[in-house]
Amino acid sequence: MKPRGRHPINALSAVQVKNLKKAGKYADGNGLYLIVDPSGAKRWMFRTVVQARKSPRNRTGRIDMWLGSTQLVQLAEAREIALRYRKIAREGGDPVALKRTEKERPTFRQAAQTVHENNKKAWSNGKHVNQWITTLETYAYPVIGDKRVNQIATADIESILQPIWLEKPETARRVRQRIRAVLDWATSAGHREGANPAITVGPGLPKQRAKVKHHRAMLYAEVPAFVRSLNESDAANAVRLALEWTILTAARTSETLGATFSEIDLEAAVWTVPPERMKADVEHRVPLAGRCLEIVERARGLSDGQGFVFPSNRYRKPLSNVAMLQILRRRELDCTVHGFRSSFRDWAAEQTSFPRDVCEAALAHVVENKVEAAYRRSDLFGRRRALMEAWEDYVGNAASTVVQLSSARRKP
Repeated sequence: MKPRGRHPINALSAVQVKNLKKAGKYADGNGLYLIVDPSGAKRWMFRTVVQARKSPRNRTGRIDMWLGSTQLVQLAEAREIALRYRKIAREGGDPVALKRTEKERPTFRQAAQTVHENNKKAWSNGKHVNQWITTLETYAYPVIGDKRVNQIATADIESILQPIWLEKPETARRVRQRIRAVLDWATSAGHREGANPAITVGPGLPKQRAKVKHHRAMLYAEVPAFVRSLNESDAANAVRLALEWTILTAARTSETLGATFSEIDLEAAVWTVPPERMKADVEHRVPLAGRCLEIVERARGLSDGQGFVFPSNRYRKPLSNVAMLQILRRRELDCTVHGFRSSFRDWAAEQTSFPRDVCEAALAHVVENKVEAAYRRSDLFGRRRALMEAWEDYVGNAASTVVQLSSARRKP
């Protein structure tokens, strides 16, 4: 905004604001003033003319608004607020009424506590419940904890993530996801509008050079024979069922091991994995085909049908993380349990015509393209059901013909 007449623009510096001692009113420009009280206290005042405030008692419509002390509101933020209020006044709006409305909007801290309270009963993992809010207390609150949710911008999120983006990439990812969840709630509750800055922050952050860990995978053509031999093996029932379930649902090991009967709706043929057990902290619905439903029924006979679907020998405890991997090791197969997700993905790409986004959604992969993510509002459940039924048919029907596992896939 260009200066008018002799009115200054950005006349003050941060050093001056800190060092000024003499009581008085110091103009910065655009209606922003620094007020130094005789006691030494410093605060910001904004002065402008509001047409809607003109009255017999206030013929000019001039108003003064207090923006807060310099200890709470830094110079840059005060300028930003002053410019916003000045623009509103020039367009015929009333910044006083706007400020009154904004006072009713929650701070980020209040919004985060609300989201935490709303979800913690549904989160079965007590450790996750505590970590969720602790992460925000450690990294987000010092920057935006006391900001109104509608005032949080992309620059705020960037300042939170920058210090940890490269040094603690996994922590940074979770902080970003949890801030996004809080601001998504704020938008749905009517407390803010526009794009979520936790989504748009990406371009301002350096590219993470995370080490890519490739999980060794079995060729998809060998999967049917493996599943058949698995069902004929002498492995423990819970382990055999869990591994077959993992293959047919293309789930991660942790998702399978933590599966409970309460997450499975047999009538709707769907397994709903809650966000606290998903890598992306987003609920994932998995369509279940015929064989998967049979596995659930068989698994009920392994326990009281109330807790974990695939229990260990210890009462109400899930299988260990290596239980399924041990089957592969005993057969000296050079592949991992996680690698079956790659087997599924390769099959989908080479043997079907399902679109890429459907295949990626089946694996619960996060959409990295921000434009694509913004437009994708559906989890493509209906199309994923057709995909998973086709995968189960492939594994089941092809299994009728035994295919010798490639010696190249065995450990030397």
